[in-house]
Amino acid sequence: MLTLLLTRHGQAAAGDVMLGGQLDVPLLPSGREEAEALARRLSGVRIDRIVSSPMLRALETAQTIATGRPVEVDERLRELDYGRWEGLTYDEIDAHDPELRARWEHDPAATHSPGGESGDDVAARALNFLVDLIEAEESAANGAPGTPDPTGTPGVGSGRHSPDPGGSRAIVSEAQAEAEGERRALVVAHGTFNRILLCVALGIPVRDYRRRFLQDRVNLTVLRYERGDPPDGAQLILANDVGHLRSPGEAPWG
Repeated sequence: MLTLLLTRHGQAAAGDVMLGGQLDVPLLPSGREEAEALARRLSGVRIDRIVSSPMLRALETAQTIATGRPVEVDERLRELDYGRWEGLTYDEIDAHDPELRARWEHDPAATHSPGGESGDDVAARALNFLVDLIEAEESAANGAPGTPDPTGTPGVGSGRHSPDPGGSRAIVSEAQAEAEGERRALVVAHGTFNRILLCVALGIPVRDYRRRFLQDRVNLTVLRYERGDPPDGAQLILANDVGHLRSPGEAPWG
């Protein structure tokens, strides 16, 4: 089993820019505080790998959450490249490219921003990343304590699917999860990239990523892959949870 913890970077020094995927800016102090809040929430939780976009705002977020643990960098986790729209507000884009903007709003999967990427381009990166991550973590789990041989012998760690995979799951201790061969990877990336990855992982059309998903800063989103699941076969366990950023009595969603 692979449990994928997905988050977006903290608040960065991007001003009022609407589309700034390739602007490589650092976290603001408030963004670092947001990352520290998620680090506190995850303190004591076993995480086997931490993988980050190479962009500074994501990498600083990952390093803050990691609290000294190693952070891997993967170029495939970069934000969508908006080309000549980089650094512009929506009003400025409408003034320069109103027809292309309208097509992009209608189908952001197939439509390229001028000189940049389409949603489908990013989906290809996300799929490639998920294939490699699932393969690597399943290989690692094969050597975990309690994991049987690959013949599928029943028992602890067999990786067999639950009879009701969408049903509730009893609380599992950290020791039991590790004994069963559960692997956990934390991925730190970007708002658009994460929403497209969720489409890929859940088998949702990429053109719907802006309509179907939210990714607030430093949220906690969790996907689970049972052994043998394809990249588009994830279960959504937790979505855009920002309770760690809220005060008592305040709604825990964005």
